[in-house]
Amino acid sequence: MEYILALDLGTTAIKIILFQADGKVVAKSTQEYTLLTPTALAVELPVETYWQAFKKGVAEVMAASGVSPKQIKALGLSAQGETLIAVDREGQPLLNAIVWLDNRAQEEAELLAGHFGNEHAYHVTGQVEIVPTWPAAKILWLKRNAPDLFHRVAKFLLIEDYFIYRLTGKFVCEGSLICSTVYWDIIKKVWWQDMLAFLGVSQDQLPEIRESGEVVGPLRPEIAAELGLSPDTLVATGALDQACGAIGVGNLAPGVISENTGAALAICATVDRPIFDPKGRMPCHYHAMPDTYMAHTFTTGGMVLRWFRDGFCEPEMGVSALCGLDAYDVLGREAAQAPPGCEGLVMLPHLQGAMAPESNPKAKGVFYGFTLHHKKPHFIRAIMEAIAFAIRRNLDVLEDLGIKVSEIRSLGGGSRSPLWAQIKADVAQRPVYTMQNEEAGCLGAAMLAGVATGIYPSLPKAAAEMVALKSKVEPNPDNFEVYNQAYQRYVSVYESLLDVFARD
Repeated sequence: MEYILALDLGTTAIKIILFQADGKVVAKSTQEYTLLTPTALAVELPVETYWQAFKKGVAEVMAASGVSPKQIKALGLSAQGETLIAVDREGQPLLNAIVWLDNRAQEEAELLAGHFGNEHAYHVTGQVEIVPTWPAAKILWLKRNAPDLFHRVAKFLLIEDYFIYRLTGKFVCEGSLICSTVYWDIIKKVWWQDMLAFLGVSQDQLPEIRESGEVVGPLRPEIAAELGLSPDTLVATGALDQACGAIGVGNLAPGVISENTGAALAICATVDRPIFDPKGRMPCHYHAMPDTYMAHTFTTGGMVLRWFRDGFCEPEMGVSALCGLDAYDVLGREAAQAPPGCEGLVMLPHLQGAMAPESNPKAKGVFYGFTLHHKKPHFIRAIMEAIAFAIRRNLDVLEDLGIKVSEIRSLGGGSRSPLWAQIKADVAQRPVYTMQNEEAGCLGAAMLAGVATGIYPSLPKAAAEMVALKSKVEPNPDNFEVYNQAYQRYVSVYESLLDVFARD
């Protein structure tokens, strides 16, 4: 029996799953970490925190599985986008990872947008607007605010690139992750030299570009020993977590979208060619499949519910701990006590700015419309409905671009909630499918590694063996009208606050 080890390098946790070649989960581990927020705009994490979480997770998985390390043929990666890691000539990080949520580079983003123009940058990189999230803005921030450190950087890496380097000793990247750096040309599939020149970064300071699902090399012997794995295990290029998630739910062709409610909310629609929005609302990303693209956007998602849980739900967390329940299940039961539409309460989930279609880093989180009548269940449900409204807002844009969507495939931690799936189906007015394997990002990474190492001849063949549906949630027409009204209120509240956000 051959096995594939997959890791999902997430925003607030690393997940490690050992799969059989048929997609069956043998063992898994989740290792959480707490992001550092030294200022209101900065979001960081020591790079070693990621690695130690990975090591601990691998140890747990291997102990639970009883599988011999020699049976693990491949290791695949799914990774958060835009998190920047700068290393010196010895490959050592020079500072904390600057997490994708980090918003400190607002002035630098404006400088880049002013120099290149958002429309020109969009048609080169696929990103509708240059915002502080993108690594180009982060690099320029380092250049302007920490010049001594900037000049010591040997390589600018994303988190997948760093892990591939640490595992194999090779500096390698792939298109699905680097397209939102805004220094990669999504059409020509080369580094954007004009942007590199403006940043003062040479091509030698960036990794070698490969396609997703290619073998990079075996584990370095010393790393294999450190992890308790075999040096014969092959490491494959992975993909952006959302591209992996799309693959892991079988979103391989037009007509289906995948939505991932993890720490971030991400939406992916597979398209067979680059599609650029004339109104500049929807980004175009490179997919994990060669010469395939995604209409893809993301914003803060399940992190909002986690923020509410940690700050306002101590009793629920206590009950869940005593009864052996998931705290989110307890919150879901409370949310079910509030009616659809939350009796006028609406929430904007933009705790770290808004991504597409708003593309507004200055947007903030808002609860609007609460009265003495509203209780905690209303607030919990309003958060869940806000994420559904963000999905619908992006669906409206996709439809406007001629991208037809007949069904939604749900993944990530949010897919575990039947109530949330029903809310999403009712708001979007489309069926929502959940998957047998909720961790589709890891499954997609395993599928890519399986194709890279010859376990499967192609991704469609891998999907036929490894992807399985769990449930289909039909939209309830009785809720369409109340959600149509609530959705319009959501849009109106955001648009009414644009001037307020701009002044902050």
